[in-house]
Amino acid sequence: MPFTQSQTKILAQGIHEIRLLLSGYLGSQNAGDPVVRRAAHLAYALHNEALSIIEGGTFDSEKAVDKVRTVDKMFEESFASRFETHVSK
Repeated sequence: MPFTQSQTKILAQGIHEIRLLLSGYLGSQNAGDPVVRRAAHLAYALHNEALSIIEGGTFDSEKAVDKVRTVDKMFEESFASRFETHVSK
């Protein structure tokens, strides 16, 4: 199946909606479920990029992965390594 812009926009809209739903779990002092907090911060890290896609724009892939690295540092995770494989060099 060929790539379509509508597919990309649907996924971006999903990231944006997840960010809105999980906004109450943001912050270093939040006592929410740790897994939900990770998801909230990951969605928050990428929501501006998602909005750019929804609006027909683009974003810098390297900067987006840098934002994911920040989430990794917050939670001692390794999300960024799974995103790096999608960055064109």
